[in-house]
Amino acid sequence: MRKLKRLTLGVLLVFLLVSCQSYKKVPYLQDTAFVNDTEQSVRQTGVKVMPKDLLTIAVSCSTPELAAPFNLVNSGTASGTEGKTVGQGTVLPALQQYLVDNQGNINFPVLGEIHVGGLTKLEIENLIIDKLKVYLKEAPLVTVRIVNYRISVLGEVTKPGSFVVSNEKINLLEALAMAGDLTIYGMRDNVKLIRTGQDNKQEIITMDLNKAETVLSPYYQLQQNDIIYVTPNKTKAKNSYILVFRHMWFSVKMYFTSTVGAGDGVGIIFYIHIINKEVTNLASNNICYLL
Repeated sequence: MRKLKRLTLGVLLVFLLVSCQSYKKVPYLQDTAFVNDTEQSVRQTGVKVMPKDLLTIAVSCSTPELAAPFNLVNSGTASGTEGKTVGQGTVLPALQQYLVDNQGNINFPVLGEIHVGGLTKLEIENLIIDKLKVYLKEAPLVTVRIVNYRISVLGEVTKPGSFVVSNEKINLLEALAMAGDLTIYGMRDNVKLIRTGQDNKQEIITMDLNKAETVLSPYYQLQQNDIIYVTPNKTKAKNSYILVFRHMWFSVKMYFTSTVGAGDGVGIIFYIHIINKEVTNLASNNICYLL
């Protein structure tokens, strides 16, 4: 009986020593003084259009009839193409969407093929305004929007999925907030960013949320179609170990129930029950984060 107690206490002690991780691996953005003391350049390059982006381009001027040929409307009813309802139930038709091909081009009415890949929305607007000077006496107002601007968050987050970003601007922490933040199983120092470049090459960047300097990274501001993957820590494996651990105690309990005397058996079973309960509480109450 005494040897069994020592053995179980030893196992439990090893379990605790292996499973508890440092508090420093939990909080986000540590050492903020470094960021505050670092000279930062303002980067406002804007979102660059990429192949497979869907664009809407609205042209307006003081004479709507002159701008009408450049504003094709979509009469379809597919998701994202419905018109807007305004006062007294009037429905405005939705603008035609332009798919950027693999070469970065779109076919715009009257103007024909326009290369927009790699350009920001502002650059595209200025490009179209310049081309429209031949057809319009006044400088028109051109507005470009990316319809399918979305990011995806996978792995150890509360609500994984794809999210549409209507304002076309989002950073890493905002994306994680949309996904309900990391679970206790997510590795804060090993968040993967998967990005497809203009040349369709895949790039995987590791981000460390524990470090405040992450906000200075050029990858902190996300781009359309970025994928964030939060790597799971070893807790799930530990949880599997806990299940095995509990099954082992259950087997021992069954063994002693069937082989030892009533008095000793009850004492041993009670002690096993206490150990089993303590291990379960450590996992369920999150007393310590597992590595």
